[in-house]
Amino acid sequence: MILIRSVLYVVWLYGAMTFAGLVWLPRTLAAPKDRAELGAGRLWAKLSVWGLRWIVGARVQYRGLDKIPPGASLVACKHQSMLDTLVPFLMFDSPAFVLKQELLNAPVLGWYAQAMGMIPIDREAHASALKKLLRAARPARDAGRQIVIFPEGTRQDPGVRGDWKPGVAALYRDLGVPCVPVALDTGRIWAARGLIRRPGLATFEVLDAIPPGLSREDFMRTLEDRIETASDALLAQ
Repeated sequence: MILIRSVLYVVWLYGAMTFAGLVWLPRTLAAPKDRAELGAGRLWAKLSVWGLRWIVGARVQYRGLDKIPPGASLVACKHQSMLDTLVPFLMFDSPAFVLKQELLNAPVLGWYAQAMGMIPIDREAHASALKKLLRAARPARDAGRQIVIFPEGTRQDPGVRGDWKPGVAALYRDLGVPCVPVALDTGRIWAARGLIRRPGLATFEVLDAIPPGLSREDFMRTLEDRIETASDALLAQ
């Protein structure tokens, strides 16, 4: 039964992406080039969460939304499933995701990622990639957006601590905005790899923001400790 529901949900997920893209296409084409059109992303996220509940039997809840500071911020999020790349559309006013460069070439998704002002990073370019990342992130900061990054770089199984990448520290130092840590336990309902989705409850928890100005070492230690400790606590519930 879990496999059947999972297959049905995958069909729903990508069908919802196509539907959201078509519905919002006229407005996106007409949007000014200096304004991101996030409606398609929000609609896809809402439909995805709705499908999780009614097809899979899985629900999503949010904690700590009142801790999100106004204006521009850097959002550092634990990463356990694809769901983590959708739900921030429902949590933040104007999220701009840091994503893999190659995703910009994906049908529908890539075009909308560019239209919504997402921030690509070439993970193979190393030092030059960080410079390009910072240049691309500054306009989003200046527009008061929330820059969402997954410091581990890729999805991890529940309870696993990934290898934290330097991009989040570089953004924190360069942008001079608060960093908002987000803990989660989405791996309990959505596998990091494969198509299995399970019934249950997944939580996104916004933690206390880290003010700008810490040293790189203090920032990384504080950020990783907060996110990993809170994520482990969610898994233990």
